[in-house]
Amino acid sequence: MFRLMADSKGKSRANVVPTSVNLRGLTRVGAKPPFLDYLVALWDYRHFVFFDAKANVQSGNSRDRLGSIWLILNPVLSGLTYYLIFGVLLQASRGVENFIGYLIIGVFLFQMSSRAISNGAKAIRSNLKVVQAFNFPRATLLLSVNMRELLGSVPVVLAMFLLILLFPPEEQISWLWLLIVPALLLQTVLNLGVGLVLARVVSKVNDISNLLSVALRFLMYGSCVIFPITLFDQFPTIRAIIEWNPIYQMLTIVRQSVLYNELPAWESWAILAAWALGFLAVGLVYFWNAEETYGRDQ
Repeated sequence: MFRLMADSKGKSRANVVPTSVNLRGLTRVGAKPPFLDYLVALWDYRHFVFFDAKANVQSGNSRDRLGSIWLILNPVLSGLTYYLIFGVLLQASRGVENFIGYLIIGVFLFQMSSRAISNGAKAIRSNLKVVQAFNFPRATLLLSVNMRELLGSVPVVLAMFLLILLFPPEEQISWLWLLIVPALLLQTVLNLGVGLVLARVVSKVNDISNLLSVALRFLMYGSCVIFPITLFDQFPTIRAIIEWNPIYQMLTIVRQSVLYNELPAWESWAILAAWALGFLAVGLVYFWNAEETYGRDQ
């Protein structure tokens, strides 16, 4: 510490006084916080996540004349396309009871996972200027993407139920239809976990995002979205791999509950929950480890 002292002739002179500075408790600007502190920070941003997701749902199709109706029209048109190709032309409905309902559930719910995973993987790249300009937990971007998809699923699921009731054969509404709620929540947790892993990978190697559409197409065919698993009866290894696919198990839970009025097997819930919670735990730790690097040198 410097002090100005006056000498006998009235001139000031500098006097150095040693002073100790306690650096404990100081943290480097932009440093990665401890993992538990990071989770607490994510919770503190919950209101931002909700309102950002809500605003994006409301404005997502604002430039289109039909607006939010496209949230329903897109899966309806996709389902109609797959029905004409696989149901009418290729007769892939062999052995499937209520194939239209089977197809509607598969297409509607898989597109939710496809959008959430794809948008989550690009979350850092798509918000690069925000990441570089502000200091906040980057995982909130992934939470916002999945919250947006969950909020947008409400009209989509209602439209799915309506179409199932309109198209023959007639289905009876039962309490089992409510099981779609925990199934969708587990699906959202799974999408978030996968998105966290891919977001870190894509933030470093953008080429991966170009391969993502191909991987999601493989995932769709490996989830029995548009044809039954019985097509793989002659290939037991492939069938066993598909049965461990969490998206296939999620679709099976909803189909058994809504179309066949059956209580889904506990094995389906166990496989879906294990994948969802496992991916979430791994994804959070993996994403948090690179928290300081997002937005740098890009």
